[in-house]
Amino acid sequence: MSEPDACRADVWLWRARFFRTRSMAAKFLEEGRVRLARPGQDEHRLDKPARPVRVGDRLVFALGGRLVAVRVEAMGDRRGPATEARTLYSTLDGA
Repeated sequence: MSEPDACRADVWLWRARFFRTRSMAAKFLEEGRVRLARPGQDEHRLDKPARPVRVGDRLVFALGGRLVAVRVEAMGDRRGPATEARTLYSTLDGA
């Protein structure tokens, strides 16, 4: 992707370590199980792995029996250790 502040949704979810593999993240997205909210726009479901996420986006999804609500803080350059992955997002209260 040409924008440095955007990343494919499946890649970002994988880099942020919400999924063990990128293909698991892609399947989750294809099932429409992730909601995206951008500042100033309506919330909608992501249904394709290639959809971009950007810094400032809010993602909400159910994972492991709990609701996860995060704000995208950075794109990351790789799938690094958990401490590095944790810097890619901040958790939101009141999902």
